[in-house]
Amino acid sequence: MEVPEQKIMTEINPKFLLNIKADKNVFKIDAQTMHYKDLNTILRGLDRAGVGKVEIQNVYGQRYIGTDLKSKLKIDIYGTPGNDLAAFMDGPNLEVHGNAQDCTANTMNDGTIVIHGRTGDITGYSMRGGKMFIRDDSGYRTGIHMKEYMDKKPIIVVGGTGQDFLGEYMAGGILLVLGLTLKAGESHSARFVGTGMHSGIIYIRGSVTHLGKEVKIMDVNKSDLKTISALIKEYCTYFNSDYDKIMGGTFTKLVPFSHRPYGRIYAY
Repeated sequence: MEVPEQKIMTEINPKFLLNIKADKNVFKIDAQTMHYKDLNTILRGLDRAGVGKVEIQNVYGQRYIGTDLKSKLKIDIYGTPGNDLAAFMDGPNLEVHGNAQDCTANTMNDGTIVIHGRTGDITGYSMRGGKMFIRDDSGYRTGIHMKEYMDKKPIIVVGGTGQDFLGEYMAGGILLVLGLTLKAGESHSARFVGTGMHSGIIYIRGSVTHLGKEVKIMDVNKSDLKTISALIKEYCTYFNSDYDKIMGGTFTKLVPFSHRPYGRIYAY
């Protein structure tokens, strides 16, 4: 979609225009020496202007990229974005050609995130909608406080494995962990998986032994396999992975024992 130059100039401070280059309707930003506030100011201006696609080069830890954006903007990020990538995001499609740091998708409401690498700790913190696909591993407390409401159901697919407290206090959504970075016969080593979980589902390809007291293992049924299959197909389209090989693994389903695991310690 072609955006009039006048619209761009109206939405973006002129001092930032030298940092933006348009190439066949793709707006390219060199973020090498840019402060995160300036970068996000530019992104919000492009978003308001109705731009369809943005590429950000030389990203070195700038925080909050994609935060609070509400359109269907496509953003390609080359480098390593900082903490709170896509926090409160509500619609855009972010693709990170590298790793991401902590708290990716914090309270994200809608949209898609694709990470061609790994993510840090508390990935998906309080995520309440949209999808995130991580090619490799994720850090501690992935999926913590994920929640769903009515038609909003957040989804995280981790291609590798997660660390301790995976799915902690989950209140909804789907967390699928594929174990593709593990060696043959190696189990997921995360401890306290599902601690405090009171809603949602965790699917794990391979074996996991260190579960929280609030979760139980259930058989994977046809409906579960349909869900898993669709998510793996989407994962494979992003990362050019072998669908049949991944689906050939054994899946474990974890669900909470109770929707109020700590109800007895409260008066009401």
